Amino acid sequence: MSNEQHLRQLLSHIDGRGYKAYKQIKGSYEFPDFTLYIDHVQGDPFAQPSKVRLRVDQEHAHVPGDLWSNSVRQLALEDFIARAVGQSVQGMVIPTKGSGKSGLIFIDSGRQEVLERTAVVIKEDWVEARMQVGLPAAGRKILGKQATEMLCKEIPQIVEQALIWKNLDHDQCLSFVECVENQEAVRRQLEESGLVAFVVNGAVLPRESGISDRPLSGDQVVSFQAPESLETQFEMPNQLPGGGTVVRGMGIPKGVTLIVGGGYHGKSTLLKALEKCVYAHIPKDGREYVITTKDAVKIRAEDGRRVENVNINPFITNLPQKISTDSFCSEDASGSTSQAANIMEALEVGANLLLLDEDTSATNFMVRDARMQELVHKDQEPITPFVDRVRELYDTLGVSTVLVMGGSGDYFDVADSIIKMHDFHPHDVGKQVRDLVHDHPTQRQAETPEPFGMVTARIPQAVSFNASRGHRKVKIEAQARDLMVYGSDTVDLRYIDQLVETSQTRAVGHAIYLATRSLMRDSATLQDVVEGLEHLFDQNGLDALDPFYREEYHPGNFSRPRKYEIAAAINRLRTVELQHRK
Repeated sequence: MSNEQHLRQLLSHIDGRGYKAYKQIKGSYEFPDFTLYIDHVQGDPFAQPSKVRLRVDQEHAHVPGDLWSNSVRQLALEDFIARAVGQSVQGMVIPTKGSGKSGLIFIDSGRQEVLERTAVVIKEDWVEARMQVGLPAAGRKILGKQATEMLCKEIPQIVEQALIWKNLDHDQCLSFVECVENQEAVRRQLEESGLVAFVVNGAVLPRESGISDRPLSGDQVVSFQAPESLETQFEMPNQLPGGGTVVRGMGIPKGVTLIVGGGYHGKSTLLKALEKCVYAHIPKDGREYVITTKDAVKIRAEDGRRVENVNINPFITNLPQKISTDSFCSEDASGSTSQAANIMEALEVGANLLLLDEDTSATNFMVRDARMQELVHKDQEPITPFVDRVRELYDTLGVSTVLVMGGSGDYFDVADSIIKMHDFHPHDVGKQVRDLVHDHPTQRQAETPEPFGMVTARIPQAVSFNASRGHRKVKIEAQARDLMVYGSDTVDLRYIDQLVETSQTRAVGHAIYLATRSLMRDSATLQDVVEGLEHLFDQNGLDALDPFYREEYHPGNFSRPRKYEIAAAINRLRTVELQHRK
């Protein structure tokens, strides 16, 4: 292993030479307090930045073991340290040092969600930060002095500020870890409490803007307060910031829950919070004690998406031209067929809670009123509306639904709980609605020609996942949170609302590739495949997602996706083939 002095000499030696000479610095270098691993050197200043790891022995880092004594605390601590590294980088205000990505120092430190990620790893013997750096150049000539400044001065400063326990904010770190542990404790208690979600009193649900996920601040903020009839409480393993270990708020029970109210009164804001809170959130996010069951899936219409062999019979039958719906295929699905497919695909991989908003649903899929039933008889209408299946979903399959509905009172007949949002305050109007239903019965007739039946399992065909496009090099790329390149396929993920960051999308692409190599065998269903990936992540972490991964090497920037988002991406591949299990 080389040392810091050797690195300085190398950088001085290649100063002014062509950029590819940077390849000479690949390797490991012993600094006084840490080891610098340069795992990958970019071939061009405009290419993806170089990959480096900063490893500090625990003898020097001294990170207390009780902070990462279980998997949840470890995830939280690693997330906190990644954020500390990111703050250290920002605090330096590092100027651009030349062309392209010269001077860039980056760590994948996340946003409002706390996720398992590859950015920081804590072991019994060491702490390691995985980063990317843009090696400085003028045009395509090496700037050796600037590179020395970056690698031999700025990087050690980052290590000192963010990877040495004595220099971290101990109170802030402990509060962060305990907050995440508390959130997961509530999530584990939801099932035994008969709930699918919980919203703490005092939560701040509105966001700063449509493009910012930070909490809204100022005088216009309305703190959440549960109606007395729906208030519940949970015991926490750690003390809360205000003292005590009991958190109180609104419990949303299993079954069918409607969120109603006038426009702009907070219906969709509440649903959006439930949708995002399948993940833990950072302290002071405003939603850190908004907790949703981990198996909740947001459902919407998705005009134009591809659908491959999905049994949508429970919702759509007898299409014109005798088009099959028990193995429905489309390259350009309509609003109703795409929404039906989205539901069946979610159920196929294990969803137990569906989240729907009428604003993003197909109107004809959600309900047919009495007048339309009179004009267009059921034998002329292929769609069985969701209002006629939502009760059955829970009674026969145990799948709950939370639905924002402001335009149709026909859902009152099938709902267990009804929450009315007014000025961002929730009100339990269940009794009022039951009286209303009694006094003003619906005129429509239920349209359920046959029972819902079983959800059809499908088997992905590995041969249809050709990521290499006939070349040896695999093309998998996350161009944005909602856009993934997989081989020759550009996959539109903009309507997969529970993907929250680009590193998740990147992990989805690599997870699919990994699954084609090791999990898509014989009769393995799509559910088997995505649950196999989850087991792999639980056992081995995310490092193995990189197809070029070798032990001890920087794997790339990944954060953990859920099985539902992986399955959703698979279902949207234009090349994918899925066959019904016989």
